Amino acid sequence: MKNDIIPAQLRAARALIGWSRDKLAENAGTTERTIARIEDGQTNPRRSTASAIRAALEAAGVQFIPENGGGAGVRLAKPGDGE
Repeated sequence: MKNDIIPAQLRAARALIGWSRDKLAENAGTTERTIARIEDGQTNPRRSTASAIRAALEAAGVQFIPENGGGAGVRLAKPGDGE
């Protein structure tokens, strides 16, 4: 599923753009506690929550790299990349 985000990706994405859990929660319309529980592997987010988190991070320039044999990851989009 496109909205699957593993905890390590979420932590790495926040680090790339310098966002706190609180900042991500605010931009995704959820709570800091929810972000913490997802990052700590304590829960799997609802599809709507995962979509909101992903959208917030992508709007800030994060690109998610799917598991492709080399491991899932994240990177910053080039300005004007449009993806």
